[in-house]
Amino acid sequence: MMNIAIMGQKLARSSLLLILGAALASCNAPAEAPAAQPPLAGAKIGGPFVLTDQDGKTVRDTDFAGKYRLVYFGYSFCPDICPVDVQKLMRGLSQFEKSDAARGAKIVPMFITVDPERDTPAALKPFVARYHPRLIGLTGTPEQIAAVAKAYVVTYHKVPGSAPDRYLMAHSQLAFLMDPTGKPLALLPLDDPSTDPDEGAPDKVAADLAKWVR
Repeated sequence: MMNIAIMGQKLARSSLLLILGAALASCNAPAEAPAAQPPLAGAKIGGPFVLTDQDGKTVRDTDFAGKYRLVYFGYSFCPDICPVDVQKLMRGLSQFEKSDAARGAKIVPMFITVDPERDTPAALKPFVARYHPRLIGLTGTPEQIAAVAKAYVVTYHKVPGSAPDRYLMAHSQLAFLMDPTGKPLALLPLDDPSTDPDEGAPDKVAADLAKWVR
């Protein structure tokens, strides 16, 4: 069962990376270029949303105007992949905050569920609290989640389990860094979910944040 979920996530991530790679292949800057071009510059990713946070408060994309956004889609009932990914991302963010508190404070980390049926605000609150004190958990109606996932080119579907409430969610395994206007900058690195979250990935996340957050 897990093989199906993992395969779906890897295929979705690989497909997006291939599309972006083809579109940006001719944009490699020469060594003497004064500034690097963000990998996702010009990509049609992101957009308006209205969701509900872990405290039951209505949240809009406009609430984060002027802030960078670190956006990951997953679900709190995920048995292994999402917790490892979120741990890597939040450890990377914490490293960046320690090295540059001013720039670190400009980043709003968000976890958007693809499982609104089970991920109520009450379910998300303890989940996000484990990883970072500023991590925002966002849920909504199935229609609201479908709309925001589409805007972020994230795909997901239910994988039946041994009981009606024990299903898995196969979904794109992607972490986006968005600029203060809500436009995409880069995909943050997510290594194989079977690897130790302390091995490399947080350092890579921190390095990418340092590269793109001004």
